[in-house]
Amino acid sequence: MELYCPSSWKDYELIDSGGFEKLERFGKFILIRPEPQAIWTKVLSEQDWKKMAHAKFVREQKDNFRFSDEVKGGWSKNPEMPDSWNVQYQHGDLSLTLRLALTSFGHVGIFPEQGNNWNFIYDTIQEWKGKKTKVLNLFAYTGGASVVARSAGAEVVHCDASRPGLNWANQNMQLNGLTDIRWVYEDAFKFVRREVKRGKRYNGIIMDPPPYGRGPEGEKWTLQEQLNELVQMSSEILEKQQSFFILSMYAVGLSAIVGLNVVKTHFPKARPEYGEFYLKSRHERDLPMGTFLRFKQ
Repeated sequence: MELYCPSSWKDYELIDSGGFEKLERFGKFILIRPEPQAIWTKVLSEQDWKKMAHAKFVREQKDNFRFSDEVKGGWSKNPEMPDSWNVQYQHGDLSLTLRLALTSFGHVGIFPEQGNNWNFIYDTIQEWKGKKTKVLNLFAYTGGASVVARSAGAEVVHCDASRPGLNWANQNMQLNGLTDIRWVYEDAFKFVRREVKRGKRYNGIIMDPPPYGRGPEGEKWTLQEQLNELVQMSSEILEKQQSFFILSMYAVGLSAIVGLNVVKTHFPKARPEYGEFYLKSRHERDLPMGTFLRFKQ
């Protein structure tokens, strides 16, 4: 199964990709950013890209095919490009405002392909309206999924090991007139382990683990070494009924079947949908972005 960027995104568009780069529109601003999977030739000319773009991130490295942990490079931008701006996302009754910014590592604060998961989260919680719903968002970044779940009426615990990420997520919560998301500044693996010991239960677990990472106290995270145990612990705190689970992976080279096998090991009765995220391009060069797995019960 494949999931593409949904029509809910009026403020996002993949215009073109190729030559290890992508040309994207976020609101009224067009950016050029590195993309290791875009090994093909661009449809538009270099002159077209340069003319359209408001800002470009250049990553200084020898290997185009995968990104190193240490980023060297930065943004070049024209005078009308702000350091931060807002975009809108609409899905049914859900109307989101999200803050974007040009970060020092080339990200802008959202992964647009996650919109399909946001729709799934919102619609699922809405189905349970009137029932108490508690959602745990792990490796939660700038909180798009947390804000969606809170907008749908869920109690939300947002866990991330980045203090700037938590501050950004808090800004997104406030931009949408919401309150009472619980912010947890901690290593996700350690937090889930403690939640198991406390006997906590959740109706929804969302996780978007990086290939590698560090916790606030230097805790080491390696996806391929620790995902199996993290999912196993998650199975102990996810409710058996009226619940959902979402796993996204952006590790180059890991098949969606890897996530499927891990999840089937610890949720044997689940019937997940799984596959590949991609972004639809204006010029028919659709761009793969990672893998997803999700189910509800």
